[in-house]
Formats: sequence, C-alpha cells, structure tokens
Amino acid sequence: MAFQVSNSPFTKEQADLLNQLVPSLNEKQKLWLSGYLAVTEVPAEGEAVGSEEANNQASAVPLREVTILYGSQTGNAQALAEDFGNRLQGKDVPVTVSSMDEMKPKNVKKVQDLLIITSTHGDGDPPDNALSFYEFLRGKRAPQLEDVRFSVLSLGDSSYEFFCQTGIDFDQTLEALGGERLAERVDCDLDFDEPAEAWFSSVLSVVEAPSSASIEEPDEAKPLQDEAVHSRGNPYHAEILENIYLNGRGSNKETRHLELDLEGSGITYEPGDAVGIFPENDPILVQTLIDVMEWDAEQPVPVDKEGSTKPLHYALTKVYEITSVTKPVLRKMVEFTEHEQLQSLLQEEQNEELKTYMYGRDLIDVLKDFGPWTLTPTDFVNLLRKIPPRLYSIASSGAANPDEVHLTIGALRYDAHGRARSGVCSVQCAERSEPGDSLPIFVQKNPNFKLPTQDAPVIMIGAGTGVAPYRAFLEELEEKESASETWLFFGEQHFVSDFLYQIEWQKWLKDGVLSRMDVAFSRDTEEKVYVQHRILEKSKDVYQWLLNGAHVYVCGDETYMAKDVHKALRTVLEQEGNMSEEEAEEYLTTLRKDKRYQRDVY
Repeated sequence: MAFQVSNSPFTKEQADLLNQLVPSLNEKQKLWLSGYLAVTEVPAEGEAVGSEEANNQASAVPLREVTILYGSQTGNAQALAEDFGNRLQGKDVPVTVSSMDEMKPKNVKKVQDLLIITSTHGDGDPPDNALSFYEFLRGKRAPQLEDVRFSVLSLGDSSYEFFCQTGIDFDQTLEALGGERLAERVDCDLDFDEPAEAWFSSVLSVVEAPSSASIEEPDEAKPLQDEAVHSRGNPYHAEILENIYLNGRGSNKETRHLELDLEGSGITYEPGDAVGIFPENDPILVQTLIDVMEWDAEQPVPVDKEGSTKPLHYALTKVYEITSVTKPVLRKMVEFTEHEQLQSLLQEEQNEELKTYMYGRDLIDVLKDFGPWTLTPTDFVNLLRKIPPRLYSIASSGAANPDEVHLTIGALRYDAHGRARSGVCSVQCAERSEPGDSLPIFVQKNPNFKLPTQDAPVIMIGAGTGVAPYRAFLEELEEKESASETWLFFGEQHFVSDFLYQIEWQKWLKDGVLSRMDVAFSRDTEEKVYVQHRILEKSKDVYQWLLNGAHVYVCGDETYMAKDVHKALRTVLEQEGNMSEEEAEEYLTTLRKDKRYQRDVY
C-alpha cells in the first residue's frame, strides 16, 4: 500500500520518502519501528516532528551508577569524596559515597563506575579504614572486574619515600583485575585542591550523561569547600590569647599550650578534630638562602598561576616551602646544574644514598652542595610547592570553651649537618606568636576520631603531645555529665618536667571524670618504659574493658608508638582471650570497623 498525499497527514516529499522506505523493511524492522512510534510522544499541533526536544528524549541513555570509596585517616580524602558526591548528585548522576570498610568487598564486582580517593601513611600503608578492602583486592579472593570502570585520586606528601603508594597500588590492582580506567590516576601533594579539581573534571567528562550536558557546568575555579565560611581555602586569622610553656625546669623539650580566639568567626569543631595552621618560614633562614645565591631580595617573582608577583623575600617567607627536600624538587633542580653527584644521586640504584642525603637537610644545603646553578629567582620558585598547613589535634571542647580553641604544640629543634634546624610551624608558635598576634587557621574535621555517641568505656592512649585530644575528650565528657568510664595511658620522658596538664588530670581523677590513669616516664627508670609496657602490665583489666564494650583511641607517632601499642593490644588478646595471632588481629580489625578502635597518628 502506497502513501497518498490526499489520504495522509504527510507532505508530498514525506510521502515519497515513506514509499521508498517501507517496502524495503522486513517484518522485524517494521515491528521495531511501530513500537518506537508508539512510545514516541505525539507532537502538539503545529510542532514539527523531529524537534530538538524529541531528539534529546530519544538520545537519553541510562546513567551508570558511580560508587565513591574513600580511605581517610585525617579527613581530607573523606571531605573530597563527599564534596564530589554532592556535585555528581547535583548533575543527576546516581552516586554512592562511603568509606572502604563500609563496603562489602565481594560487592565490588557489582559496581559500575568506581572512584577511589585515598591517602597514604607510614611506609606506603593504607589508612585504617581502607586496609581490609585493600588487602581483599590484592588477595586470591578478589573477583575479575571486566565490567567495572575506575579511576583513582591519591593524596600524599612528596617528602616521604612512598609518595601516594596506596593510590598507586589501587590503580594497578584494579587494572590487573580487568577494570577499565575511565580517567588517569592523579597523585596529589599536600597542596591538593587544584589537582583534585582537575581529576574530578576529567572523571565528570566521562560519567556525565549526554542528556545532562545542558546543565550549567561548575566554574573551573570552584573551591572544594564553601568559601562563605572559614576553611582551608579561606583561613581565619585567629588572635592568640595565651601561649604557655608547659614543661618544667630542666626539660629537654619545649611544649606550648596555645589558646586562640574564635569569637565571631563562625568556626565550630568537635573533640577529635584538628586545627590547620598556615605557617611562615623563618625570615633569617630565607635571607640566608638569598645570600647563598646572591639574589636580590626585592626581585619580583610569581606567587600564583595568575601571574601575580611579590618580592622574593616575601614569597620565600610566606608562600613557598624551602625547608623540605623532596625527590620531585631535586629532579627539577638537576636541570639547572651540571654537578655530577646530584645526577648520580637521582639514579634509581642510589635510592638509599639519596634518602640518607635528604634526611635532615633543606634547600639551602642543596644549593650549597651542588652548584654552580643557572637558576634565576623565578626559575627557583617555579620548582617549589606552596607551604603546606600543619595539623594539630585540638586540645579543647567547644562546649567547655565557647569561642576558643586550644592546641598543644611541641617545638621541634635539632642539629644536623653542621647547622641548627627547627620545625617551621612549631617554632613559629613557640618564638614568634605572642598574645595579640594572630595565626591563619582552619578546622580539619576528623570523623575517624570521635567519642562514642552513647555512654561507653573509653581507653585513651597517647604520648607527648598525643595527649592533646584526650584533654578535649574529658572536657566534653565533663560538660555533658557523661557516665562513661575513662582510662588514660600517658607517656613522656620525665615526671617532674614533662607531665603535661598534670593538675587537670588529677582534678578529673578526683571528680570522677577520669576513672583511671597509668603513666610511663621513659627516662626516669634505668630501663625505658613506654605506654605499651603499661598496657601489657594491665592486660587483664584492658581485656575486661574490651569485653565491656570499650572504645580504644591511640594518638601520637605512627612509626613507633602506634605500631608498638597495636602489638601490645594484640598480645593482650592473645594472652587473656586465648586467641591466635590471626584471631587477635581479626578482633582488632572488627573493633576498627565498629569504630571502637580509632587512631590519630602522624
């Protein structure tokens, strides 16, 4: 049957086209076409068939679901994951965001688009809440992931040997399991905002649906956090109210208690959070570097990507990091010298020798050791990363100290390679931060180090300045009149000179806010005694507290103290619970997943 213009709604040209097409169709094609026409919206009178709206509807395709998994110790990876998740939701992309330990590992094969955001700690180790998932993917039970697309954003610190190693491992493992990389991995240094944004834009270009392309794109310079309040990208200049030296006479340590004014800032925090401080380099150290290179301190140099300039002395004091030697910086610097020793050090087979050289040195040493240089001041600053903020555990409860935040900071000083050295931020807080001065700060939320939401036994383990968050915990528990039993293990060098906040602990013991306290002063006995030894001495009681539902917190040095405490807790479970080493380790893993074993380590 041929279409006639007189008995159809088609024009002569349309009827001619249909008469050419229809006779050539087989039955299957006719059936498909009739079904397509049946579900296609009938256009309004006068609207042309094939309008832009109809074409958009026809071209819409189902979105693949995005799963964002984060491994986070201090909260940076989690904050990025949640921010990116919210932004994907705003573009109507179905998305799920969770920590890795909340994901059933075997379900990874059901994921469609997988985004991994993770930090790296210690000797290339995953964060606590990523460990189980990390080990599963690298184990024999890991499934093939041919239908999974993935991408990895890795956070790290290039001054460490295993920079971004956890992210690298995830990226390689997911590829080996058959996953398809939807965007290249990005490894971020401490100044992670811009590379993280670039990674997200790359991912978004792949996962965003064609039908949502008309939605307004976010501005490329959109910050990762809301700039309407004070944040990492918009720090608050907090006035120093108190700067108190905590150690007694004769101590070889210098620990400072800082109280900062937050009135009118809008900043809030919870015990377990940290304060980030943007420090400055010592002006004397900066001038020494300039003198070594015989540069002009007033020479304008760039301080941002927009090309803004500041005098060299200002830029090296307030903008760029000069006290840390990293492999990435050395690899860039080698292009500006013909010194053969530096070139030799950067060979892979010289890795141990390079580590030995970098330890305890700064960029002044590098400039002295490997000249002459062809570096100009602009060349030099273009090699450097921005001064990263330093994070300090908060030592106060906002409920007990409205409009204030307290910090416990140990000033780092040491001699190395013929020169006196000092911590950039810690010594600034000790020497150049008097009451009335101000510090640029922001609050770093840490959801992975929080008091239990209900009354429960609490075991707190810390050494040195690692005791700071427990002062905040006890202030909070006292303010809320909590019935929780609390037990503090505290370690330092000397009872007489290093018993930080001694009067406050004793008051809380008397008032019942602190139920028990065990101390270890390592230099007061012939044989050094640390907090892990006290845990083992009290193993029966520690085990009973665990059976009673205790939450365990560890704060302090990751390399030694935290690892030794972990071993001590495992030994307690083996001895008192008659567990094998594997069973004890699994018990601690379960505690961690249940948020009953939390660590704030550095």
